[in-house]
Amino acid sequence: MDETLLRSLVPGVLAILGRRGADFAAAEDAVQEALLEALRVWPDHRPRDPKGWLVTVAWRKFLDATRADAARHRREERIEREPEPGPAPAVDDTLRLYFLCAHPSLTPSSAVALTLRAVGGLTTRQIARAYLVPEATMAQRIARAKRTVAGVRLDRPGDVATVLRVLYLVFNEGYSGDVDLAAEAIRLTRQLAAAVDHPEAAGLLALMLLHHARRAARTAPDGSLVPLAEQDRGRWDTELIAEGVDILQAALARDRLGEFQAQAAIAALHADAPTVEETDWVQIVQWYDELVRLTGSPVAELNRAVAVGEADGPRAGLAALAALDDSLPRHAAVAAYLHERDGDTVTAARLYAEAARKAPSLAERDHLLRQAARLNARRRR
Repeated sequence: MDETLLRSLVPGVLAILGRRGADFAAAEDAVQEALLEALRVWPDHRPRDPKGWLVTVAWRKFLDATRADAARHRREERIEREPEPGPAPAVDDTLRLYFLCAHPSLTPSSAVALTLRAVGGLTTRQIARAYLVPEATMAQRIARAKRTVAGVRLDRPGDVATVLRVLYLVFNEGYSGDVDLAAEAIRLTRQLAAAVDHPEAAGLLALMLLHHARRAARTAPDGSLVPLAEQDRGRWDTELIAEGVDILQAALARDRLGEFQAQAAIAALHADAPTVEETDWVQIVQWYDELVRLTGSPVAELNRAVAVGEADGPRAGLAALAALDDSLPRHAAVAAYLHERDGDTVTAARLYAEAARKAPSLAERDHLLRQAARLNARRRR
């Protein structure tokens, strides 16, 4: 196939779609999909009018995307915010698209960005805001991912582990970001767990359900964050917790431990405690030990330092924290919390203010600033 010909036709096709009323970003997406279709079809059936073929296919892709977006918005208005417990609904094409977007040629970060744009329906600006990068940077990342996928055959979808990673990250964006993708990530993970024999799929589903069960208690009426220790546990969804625990126990019984099962076990221990004082921090430290062994993740080590501080006292937590790179996200916030627990409110207030300057969201920044102000006000009294 003459790829030079394909590239030369793109500006003209974009211009025609623009004249028909498509905005540039939507037209660019439609043309990219038409190019993928050309790469698949043209080697066997070369059209007599390549440009006309591309215009026809790209316009159809644009209309399909517009209708799908409108349908998605209507579904979101109809359904309740919380996912219903129970068996997975009939599988649709969305999960297949996740597998295609998680192509082995893409890095996990590129796969997530492409999935959010192509399947999740987010704009480039929304994705950039979620990742705290400039919109132009994210646009380039997505464009590179599209070019990578355009240059390979789509008969090698991503493996289950890659799709699990993408679903996990999509859930986290929906759980903490401006756009609610958490319920959709749970729906797709239900489908995946029902379709494949993979204990980590069950582990991820359990983790999502256990985290989502606490959602209503995570924010106050004014939108401010409520830390786990201060949450009203009566607002936690006990049905989701019970379902998550059952799924986790079945996965752990298979004795094929993975990182999502370990994270879910930690979430289950938090969910099982009637009060924060009754939390089994010793077991949580042990599960963090497993998680660090499985992943080597510095973020897991950071969370482990908090758990050590609860299980063995704040100075033990600070000792564990001292072994970690202080440039880690939320390192200053953890240090502030442990210093406050240790009675050093001056250092804690300074570190809360420092953490606020690095916070990834406005809600988290405001929470950390309130903590610093609280300690400073206490000292002045």
